[in-house]
Amino acid sequence: MPEPGPGSPRFSHLDELEYQEVRRIGQGDRIMSVREKWLDFSPAYLSLYAKWDPGMIVQPHGHNSNHVVFVLEGEMTCGRVVCRKGAHIALDQGDTFGPFVAGPEGVELFEVMMGDPRSFPADPEGYERFLVDRGARQLPNPPIDMPDWIEDTRS
Repeated sequence: MPEPGPGSPRFSHLDELEYQEVRRIGQGDRIMSVREKWLDFSPAYLSLYAKWDPGMIVQPHGHNSNHVVFVLEGEMTCGRVVCRKGAHIALDQGDTFGPFVAGPEGVELFEVMMGDPRSFPADPEGYERFLVDRGARQLPNPPIDMPDWIEDTRS
């Protein structure tokens, strides 16, 4: 892609980007992940393509920005709501949602966070019970390659 000049659009292509594993869960002998390709990451917003393994669980959380999630393929539950292909979720800054569970085929998402995209946990005790009920365990977050201007605050 051509290099943009100041005030010009920035272009990227999904096929030219590497996945980053950003979350990991264990369930028995199985390890499940969320992998993301960051299409554009600036102080104004983050846009990304995410691919979740079948059955992947993500804790209830919120973001330090407005957040849009669009289901491209597969399905997931967000709390008690089943979100299939074409589902759109809008979250205002500071609100929370989840827990999430990817469907049997996994799920593919397009997401945009407008502002600081970093997340914060919601209902840690409830999430711990949720994991125990499913025989799952939270694994340490894999290291990610964040831009120099923002700190990785995942715990």
